[in-house]
Amino acid sequence: MSPKIILIHPPLAKCSEPPPGIARLSGCLEQNGVAHEVIDANLEGILFLLNETAGKNQSTDRWTTRARKNMNVNLAALRNISGYQKQSRYQRAVMDINRLLNTAGKSSDVQMSLADYQDKKLAPVNSDDLCAAAENPQDNPFYPYFQHRLERALEENPDFIGLSVNYLSQALCAFAMVGFIKRIHPGQKIILGGSLVTSWMKLGLRKEKFRGWADDLVEGPGEEPLLKLMKIERTAHDSPPEYGNFFWDDYLAPGRILPYSAAHGCYWHQCAFCPEKAEGNKYKSLETSLAANQLQILTKRLQPALIHILDNSISPAMLKALVACPPEAHWYGFARITKHLTDDDFCLSLKKSGCRMLKLGIESGDQRVLDQLDKGIDLQTTSAALKALKKSGIATYCYLLFGTPPENEDSALKTMNFVAGHHDCIDFLNLAIFNLPAGSIEAQTLDINDFYKGDLSLYRNFKHPMGWHRPAVRNFLEKTFKKHPAIAPIVKRTPVFFTSNHATFFVYTNQRNLAEVPGAPITEKLEIN
Repeated sequence: MSPKIILIHPPLAKCSEPPPGIARLSGCLEQNGVAHEVIDANLEGILFLLNETAGKNQSTDRWTTRARKNMNVNLAALRNISGYQKQSRYQRAVMDINRLLNTAGKSSDVQMSLADYQDKKLAPVNSDDLCAAAENPQDNPFYPYFQHRLERALEENPDFIGLSVNYLSQALCAFAMVGFIKRIHPGQKIILGGSLVTSWMKLGLRKEKFRGWADDLVEGPGEEPLLKLMKIERTAHDSPPEYGNFFWDDYLAPGRILPYSAAHGCYWHQCAFCPEKAEGNKYKSLETSLAANQLQILTKRLQPALIHILDNSISPAMLKALVACPPEAHWYGFARITKHLTDDDFCLSLKKSGCRMLKLGIESGDQRVLDQLDKGIDLQTTSAALKALKKSGIATYCYLLFGTPPENEDSALKTMNFVAGHHDCIDFLNLAIFNLPAGSIEAQTLDINDFYKGDLSLYRNFKHPMGWHRPAVRNFLEKTFKKHPAIAPIVKRTPVFFTSNHATFFVYTNQRNLAEVPGAPITEKLEIN
């Protein structure tokens, strides 16, 4: 009899689409004949807490009272494209739902949002605190949800339970769930994997650190290690992800969003201070023709409203494959700025293939900074690419990084002027303050100290060589950059909490007729609960 495994995506992360990590594992297990179950405990847990909080009749402030009263209306608004036609209506729905979630965490001294989880007593970068979360699962705000959900799952007597931990916001909840499982089934074998666990292991975390809680830690892609642990000889390779076991209609999006990875790592792999390079992650990609074919098959089977390509950077070869073999659904993803994107005809071909938005790492508007960071891009190419994409009708979600070691205030002002000069070509912005990867080679040249107090911190604080420290950078962003008259409207229209995960749906409503959506209209693809 073949072994059985349960794969769990723990809280807390954005809940607009199914978790791609356990979908990939599910596809591999399915193709190799391994019995398994998937649980999106993030989505289930968030909806459970929202319903619990909305059902309480406690006397409270007017905002929370309104949020309780309108919860179902607000959830419906986020599951229907009409809820994205007015920015103010969308923002009110998201903020009211977030209010309820935040309220649900207060009794546990936890500050929760639709995108983050912060415990005021425990830190996810401290291994002792993670073990404390496992020792006291009843203190976790999701405990009323997962105690019953996990009891039901354990009735199936799985041989293994695997938790995929990708974000710091998931770590404490994951360990609370592990602690509960070990409390009621001490002999249950538990495996921890995911990109966060991988990063910890790259920085030296040993499996013995969580002895008694996790029976094994998996570094990198989990398909091969899982099959090896279960003593299953792999017969199927390059299996597509399996999304058939997820509750599609419950996600907070106006249609099915299909996450898909064609590659792991970054094909450029040269940027200074890059976490991928610091951790030694190698670039590995599917054959572009295979990836394009898998997307076509998945699209026909699942009829998504949107494909989210998860690659760190979609390679030019993959972009060409999508043009040659369109997935027959709209898609978006992250791409490096290359000369391909300055070509009007190529951009039009991308648009025809279904591309509705590209996320672009501009990082800086100062060429000196870009050169010192080994970004491999120049501002002339960036300018031409923004204009070509605008001309073709492809939206841009541009990423800027402030406070890097080679940047100073003059550089930041150049970035502001570059953005202002291209404001008509930029639809959305992501503004980030630089974090120094703990394992980066470049960190050895800086005066560093702990960023967070904890043995699992992925980043270090540093003394900026030109005095451009985080408080000054933050002050510049809030009081100067965001208030520039050409930039303020871009910042204002960036979707709150869901950011790029929802941005494309504003492109749907603002740039074209909804009847152009491939397949059935978005409003007919999702039943409103």
